[in-house]
Amino acid sequence: RPANPTRHPSRCYYPHMPNYRRAEISGGTYFFTVVTFHRRPFLIDDQVRTALRDAITRTRTTLPFTIDAWVLLPDHLHCVWTLPDGDANFSTRWRLIKTFVTQRCHHDLHDPGELSNRRRAKAQSTVWQNRFWEHQIRDAQDFEKHVDYIHWNPVKHGYVTRPIDWRWSSMQRYVNAGLLPKNWAAEESASNQGTFGE
Repeated sequence: RPANPTRHPSRCYYPHMPNYRRAEISGGTYFFTVVTFHRRPFLIDDQVRTALRDAITRTRTTLPFTIDAWVLLPDHLHCVWTLPDGDANFSTRWRLIKTFVTQRCHHDLHDPGELSNRRRAKAQSTVWQNRFWEHQIRDAQDFEKHVDYIHWNPVKHGYVTRPIDWRWSSMQRYVNAGLLPKNWAAEESASNQGTFGE
């Protein structure tokens, strides 16, 4: 991972990070990647964003979790969650979120012609890719690396030239909270586009 010229080596940009736990202990912090079926680019559509927001709100009423960082791109999302103590059940949370969005947006997004025989036999939709990818955050440095990756992702994919310019991420929240400067990583755009945060 290339050095970030906007970070001062003695300054911690994330002073209010959650407590970190080893992977075998519940209540940990996790990085997730969730992808649309066949990378179809609809996640930032108004209808889908609203459904996703409602799905998260609804799920958190019975299965709470903290969203530490977030980015929504047209065909995938990345986020960091922290679960409550004694709880490691992120799979049920994602199942509920994905199911709610599928039910809400099925009419507009489901494409029977894209279904394989296996997906058809399981009565699956063409909204989400099966499963998701998760990574247990190990420590503060790992947290910082993955939050940086999340905020840099829209630049990596060529949607904007500065992380602050992407509307659908937690970057603005971090800036407003004083955890990152508004021009964070701006100097990286020209020299390291596509590699920052890897």
